[in-house]
Amino acid sequence: MDKIIAFCGLECTACPAFIARQNNDDELRKKTAEEWSKAFGAEITPEQINCVGCLATEGVQISYCGECEIRKCGFEKKVENCAYCDDYICDKLEKWFKNVPDAKERLDTIKKNL
Repeated sequence: MDKIIAFCGLECTACPAFIARQNNDDELRKKTAEEWSKAFGAEITPEQINCVGCLATEGVQISYCGECEIRKCGFEKKVENCAYCDDYICDKLEKWFKNVPDAKERLDTIKKNL
């Protein structure tokens, strides 16, 4: 399967929620729910660990996708991901990259190769 790179630079195809959905892996769902609950200080259930990828407009996604301002912006601007945006790197991404530097590296590489 080809890599799916979300607007923000996350690699959806490497995400445990995506992998659990693809493989119907209940053990991975349980493990990921426990890890994410602890990491994000929220109660996340194994049933919530299902996703078809951030770029999909149909199908199940992690609940945060519905409120993600980066994802919303990417759809509004009709870009493949933020590396394709004329405003790259915007304030939304600057904040995001502080927490997820590998997402910046991924998008920087894409931008460089355009």
